[in-house]
Amino acid sequence: MDTKTALLIIDAQFDFCSPNGALFVPGAEQDVLRIAGLINQHGQALTEIFVSLDTHRVMDIAHPMFWEDPNGNSIAPFTTITAQAVQEGRWTPRYHAPYVLQYLKKLEEQKGFHHIIWPEHCLAGTPGAALDESISNALLAWTHRVGRDYTPIYKGINPLSEHFGIFRAQIPVPGDSETELNRGLLNHLSGFDRILICGEARSHCVATSIRQIIDHAPELVSKLVILTDCMSDVTNFEHNAQPIFDLAKGASFTTSSQLYLH
Repeated sequence: MDTKTALLIIDAQFDFCSPNGALFVPGAEQDVLRIAGLINQHGQALTEIFVSLDTHRVMDIAHPMFWEDPNGNSIAPFTTITAQAVQEGRWTPRYHAPYVLQYLKKLEEQKGFHHIIWPEHCLAGTPGAALDESISNALLAWTHRVGRDYTPIYKGINPLSEHFGIFRAQIPVPGDSETELNRGLLNHLSGFDRILICGEARSHCVATSIRQIIDHAPELVSKLVILTDCMSDVTNFEHNAQPIFDLAKGASFTTSSQLYLH
């Protein structure tokens, strides 16, 4: 019986992968070339390819215009916002203030997470949200070659919650199923013998996606093949991923050049 292999490409989009992107991840411009090469070289062995697409609005809870300082100015990117700072009036949400305060408190209960303001990125319908061109070219060629379409996974659409991991928003928004645990995707992945994971950023969306698998579908961990040369860290957040990777007992770690598919 043929081995069923899934390739999960996380957020390989212009804003993360291009030096001209709004939230460029250094090293990502080389990661995408290796990912594209993997698809071109091993395409026949890939049963299905999943592509997550970070998708935001301008008025997003993690974007500058959602917030203001005491002088009414928007907050600078890479500012960390705490519930205490909001209660003290140092930062004020321009929208949904009671909800946002509770959101911050719930987020801070999750070990290792702080609310950080990011540059506006992956805005819906803009070039920044598009797949990196080398990835999109490889995907189109693969689809035409094998006769199977790739599967997009949209995340981050609801502006009232961060959505690092592809399986669930950090804090699900009441009444919005898109932010809740995507059990259907986890169940679908359970039908594969191995799950290759790559993309951006290692420190955030990749690591959080792996943590969500550990927490919600631990039976999948032994199927994970983490491609370490096909992901990079957001600058100054290099420390984020390793504690999560250390928890992924049974997962395999390799590089695209060492990968053997049959």
